[in-house]
Amino acid sequence: MPIGRRSLLSLAAAGAGAAALGALPASTAAASPRAAALPRQAPAEPFAVGVREFAWSRDGRPLFTKIFYPAAGTPGGSPVPDAPLADGVFPVAEFSHGMGCNSDCYSSQTHGLAAAGFICPAPSFSDNTNIGSVYGGEWSRDVSEVITQTLALNDAPGDPFAGHIDTAAGVGVAGHSMGGMTTHGLLTNWPDDRIAAAVPIACVDMGNPAGLAANVLFIHGDQDPTCDYGSARAAYEEMPAPKAFLTHVGADHGAYLVPDFPSYPQTENTFLDWFRWSLYGDTAARDRLPGGASSATTTWESDGV
Repeated sequence: MPIGRRSLLSLAAAGAGAAALGALPASTAAASPRAAALPRQAPAEPFAVGVREFAWSRDGRPLFTKIFYPAAGTPGGSPVPDAPLADGVFPVAEFSHGMGCNSDCYSSQTHGLAAAGFICPAPSFSDNTNIGSVYGGEWSRDVSEVITQTLALNDAPGDPFAGHIDTAAGVGVAGHSMGGMTTHGLLTNWPDDRIAAAVPIACVDMGNPAGLAANVLFIHGDQDPTCDYGSARAAYEEMPAPKAFLTHVGADHGAYLVPDFPSYPQTENTFLDWFRWSLYGDTAARDRLPGGASSATTTWESDGV
């Protein structure tokens, strides 16, 4: 089901909350050089969406994952289990859910990525109410394992994805709330240098940037009562370019992720075009970003885009 208009995370209930940010160690990992995506046009027409299920694990932590992907067939409707993959080679863009959720909670985002031409693994974190696991890096390390397992399907003999995953473009990561914190964690204290693009949504600052060669887009409501807008702003200021920040003025923790919210189109426009630019090298998508983000209730700023 799609995400509803409700608060998905209470940092206050978790005790230390934002104050714990100052205790997070700085990362000393060095970034590995990675070539930018070769310029090409991202798919212009939407795909049907398929879904596969995987029961992976990491150090005893279950990692049930649904992978949503571009499928052959007529666009629209619900994802079709094990549908034939569409013709083409597609980059990977992962999505991490928030507190109390699972692989299906953010269907507008995960299905949207697949329909736009991305292979989207969406893990269900086994301890989905444990914010301590997020601050301890468990969720970020889980995502890295999911990325590893997903990319490995490209070389798995007989697998439907074999030869159809773009392993050279780098990968995208995104998430909301605790998932947004997980995403920012992958850029800071638990870095993954395969990441070429990241979209932390309603996150808080998880630490000092690790210097990855990634394009980073922050999305946040400036009246978020759950994850402090000021903390996300501090994370943005610390992050090296290329970067951007989409603010939903007057919005709360996640209403702008719901399709009937007035400024949802600005979320969708920027979210998808950020990945089209970063993973397909689609410069037309990059050039659409300021216009796609524009509305009476949004602000857009960028550096190096």
